[in-house]
Amino acid sequence: MLRTLLRRRKKSLNIEDVTVTDRPEVRRAVLAAALGNMMEWFDFGVYAYMAVTLGRVFFPSTSPGAQVVSAFATFAAAFLVRPLGGLVFGPLGDRIGRQRVLAATMIMMAVSTFAVGFLPVYATAGFVAPVLLLICRLVQGFSTGGEYAGATTYIAEYAPDTRRGFLGSWLDFGTFVGYALGSGLVTVLTAVLGTDGMTDWGWRLPFLVAGPLGLIGLYMRIRLEETPAFRAETEAARARTPGAASGTDSEEEEAEERDEVEQARQSGHGRLKEIFTRHWEAVLICMGLVVVYNVTSYMVTSYLPTYMTETLKKDATTAQLLILGTMVLVALTITVVGRSSDLWGRRPMFMAGSAALIALAYPSMLLVRADGALLPAFGCLILGLLLVCFAGTAAATLPALFPTRLRYGALSVSYNISVSLFGGTTPLAVSALLETTRDVMIPAYYLMAAGVIGLVSAFFLHETAGRPLRGSGPMVETPEEARVLVADSRTEAGRRARDIWLRLRHPGHRHHEDR
Repeated sequence: MLRTLLRRRKKSLNIEDVTVTDRPEVRRAVLAAALGNMMEWFDFGVYAYMAVTLGRVFFPSTSPGAQVVSAFATFAAAFLVRPLGGLVFGPLGDRIGRQRVLAATMIMMAVSTFAVGFLPVYATAGFVAPVLLLICRLVQGFSTGGEYAGATTYIAEYAPDTRRGFLGSWLDFGTFVGYALGSGLVTVLTAVLGTDGMTDWGWRLPFLVAGPLGLIGLYMRIRLEETPAFRAETEAARARTPGAASGTDSEEEEAEERDEVEQARQSGHGRLKEIFTRHWEAVLICMGLVVVYNVTSYMVTSYLPTYMTETLKKDATTAQLLILGTMVLVALTITVVGRSSDLWGRRPMFMAGSAALIALAYPSMLLVRADGALLPAFGCLILGLLLVCFAGTAAATLPALFPTRLRYGALSVSYNISVSLFGGTTPLAVSALLETTRDVMIPAYYLMAAGVIGLVSAFFLHETAGRPLRGSGPMVETPEEARVLVADSRTEAGRRARDIWLRLRHPGHRHHEDR
């Protein structure tokens, strides 16, 4: 009898507990999520490569350095409102669904980016011009507050457990493809139109491309289904919610009290309170991992082009081609890193990448400072390989830190606070520090500090590769895998029950075996 009770205590899986994913649905989910991320980073690539041009157009000044700082300040302003977007869209995505919120963020991103192409310049509108640019950037930042966290959550909740790293890496593949497209378009336009042509009117063209891209992305996201994990959680929440009880007055009062407690728990405020009181460790780990990923990313993608042209006085076309080549390298290797994280684990990838960043940031920047193109190309190559360690792993690692019912909200808040304080402000902070100290190695020191934060965070990270998401059942690709998983689970549950039974009946049995 005791052994039977022990078996029930260690509950094994049933076939109904395992979700078999639909491959066409998974492909659509990955494609739609990656396309939204691609559009977001298309805008970033355009803005980063045209920071000098936009500084001339919207922030006329006698000091070129002040123009660059002003342009990056507007760039950074979008990140200051990202936590607000996360606070709104994250809990909303946990309440009404991931698909609806992702469609809304796509609309806002497309409209605000498209509008930049129609803005008046400072020469015609005066102070109104930079204000309008700032408003567009703030709308972009607010919508982005729900974009990346929602996209990673969506892919993670659709992906089989053993392929979450590989499939999640396609989201950041879209990131770097978007950046490469944006920066590549600016490079081509600059070569064709020249500096004067870009300053006069050519700067508008890359932003106008966002309109058609947004329509395509919106169409794809509207056609998506809700994730299996969210559907299962919604059904479970309905089952947990007490209904109207029929009975005595005291029983009805108790039922009403339970209803009020559950409603408060399900509200946006209740979810946020639960995130910071019960999951604060996961929040801190998430923020630390986001710091090392985004500082490296924004340093390479957004600041390095300006650093090479304005600080190191390199040829603009050469600098742009070096960064563009780095982005192509990252895009080509990112899915390989994602697949490797499925095999070796997320924690080793983050720890190795962070340690390498601490050791190689300084030598890389020395190479970037060198004359010619060959040595700077090697420096950019090293930075790109460091970046891909984080980019190929993040989308599978971060959603797994939180349970399903809080995942979108917790990830949105944690991710966007970290990005706003440390990631998106990287170009502004580094350019301001360099302007103040005149030390051209400031970017290396900044990267090394981010590496230390990433190494500490990865040390406390629990391994999640190949395991179900918190609050969700296992996800596999085929019915055969589901049957094998259930059979293995029952065998393991029986073995554990047997071991406990032997320890209870023969306390010295394990001791004799160990000896």
